Amino acid sequence: MTYRTSLTALALALAGLVAHPSAAGGTASPSSSSGVSSVQWKSCPAYSDEVIRGLGVAADKVAAFHRLLKRLECGTVSVPLDHREPAGRKIDIALTRLAATDEAHRLGAIAVLPGGPGNSGYLDPVLRAALRNEEMAGLNERHDIIGFDPRGVGYSTKVACPTSPNGPQEPGTLAEEAARKIYDAQVAANQRCGRSDPAFLGQLTTENVAKDLDLVRTALGESELNLLGFSWGTYLGMVYRSLFPGHTGRAFLDSVAPPWTRIDEHAEDSAEAAERNFGRMAAWLARRDGTYGLGATPQKVREEVATLVSTYDKHPRTYTDLQRPIDGSAVADLARRNSTEWARAGRALAELRTATGATAPPTVKEMLGAPTMGTPAPGAPETLNMTMNLAVSCNEDGSRADFDTAWSAYQQLLKRNPATGRAWGVPVMCPGWPLPVQQATLKRSSGSLVLAGHLHEFMSVYDWTLQTRRAIGGTVYTVADDVHVSTTRVPECAADVARYFETGKIDKGCKGLATPN
Repeated sequence: MTYRTSLTALALALAGLVAHPSAAGGTASPSSSSGVSSVQWKSCPAYSDEVIRGLGVAADKVAAFHRLLKRLECGTVSVPLDHREPAGRKIDIALTRLAATDEAHRLGAIAVLPGGPGNSGYLDPVLRAALRNEEMAGLNERHDIIGFDPRGVGYSTKVACPTSPNGPQEPGTLAEEAARKIYDAQVAANQRCGRSDPAFLGQLTTENVAKDLDLVRTALGESELNLLGFSWGTYLGMVYRSLFPGHTGRAFLDSVAPPWTRIDEHAEDSAEAAERNFGRMAAWLARRDGTYGLGATPQKVREEVATLVSTYDKHPRTYTDLQRPIDGSAVADLARRNSTEWARAGRALAELRTATGATAPPTVKEMLGAPTMGTPAPGAPETLNMTMNLAVSCNEDGSRADFDTAWSAYQQLLKRNPATGRAWGVPVMCPGWPLPVQQATLKRSSGSLVLAGHLHEFMSVYDWTLQTRRAIGGTVYTVADDVHVSTTRVPECAADVARYFETGKIDKGCKGLATPN
């Protein structure tokens, strides 16, 4: 997960002229004389129950998903590949809309900005709003909810880089020689990818996604968009707001990205936050030493887990019923889990202290045995495009460290974070990327902005929320948990989000997902 950047605008007289066409009818919004594309409405895709459950929808909500899909409008908007050449090559941006159910009291439209970069947002009006909980569903009463696939993702125009031939990393302590081979392989893969279609890949930036979104706005006939952003979508929201302050309504950004795009700093800050949060986990486990046996004080738990990391790196274990070997990185991965998983992670760590035999202990198998990427069911939509993830991240990464710099940083990371640091690899995502660095300029504006920071999480470090406020302003909304983008999943917090979009008012924060008893 990484974050990004900037844009221009086309002022049109479409606002207020477009009714809400039905997807089945195929009615398009009127085109403007300046050549901006209309929405080409079409039938929405059909999904099997298996696909819907694969999207994370609980079995008892599948029928509700089907009902919402009947209300969902689906279409595309044609936009320039290169916004500096509006008359040049065009690409399609796929969008969806759930029209407000109370049209007579409609307040406007809320665009849901997905994470990633590279995540799909096509079904977000259903998954992140109408189907999430009663509080979020309420947003759809007086607001249209807009979803979209960013360029390079899902149903929008995209490309695929040549796949990397790199196999899995050897288990155990990562030696410098092995790390250099990984680095060199990454350089070669990045060069293959970046040179495969530079005309398209060079246009995958947060700035261009924001420009696309503004053309979606004009095609929909909206004078402004309210923004609900998650993870990388918060950076997209910052960029959109910086470029189009006059077209930005209220903006609520959850798990805020930093106002910069260096991957090396991102990794360093996240690793330190994960280690800090492990201190909370260690204290929780210490109070339950009778159950877990990992130490009666937080310091003892820290020492025990650091010892486990070292032991399993020196002597990795292979189990007949696990695909992945268990080494120090697997132990560290357990140690950086958020509070919703402390109980299971504690059991798994305890099992690893005394594990014998050819098969994995039960909780270890439960937590580390699932394949990372299963084969999607036939007809499933793309949920993450790794080519787009790589291209946006690397087009905007100002670090692109050489091997010696990256290796030195990794050694320092391990030294400073003995329990969780091994879960992070050498931060070498973008070396060798052959396309130029493109970074956005964030700007302050007077519009309404709420920055939701989670006090203890590491995927979006809380200090990034404060940095972002200093950079562009806004109100900080503090969520007292360690769970990435949890705000809208907690009824108490979701009610604040819904109230904000209706009234513009927001509390100082909420508890978020509770730490286990």
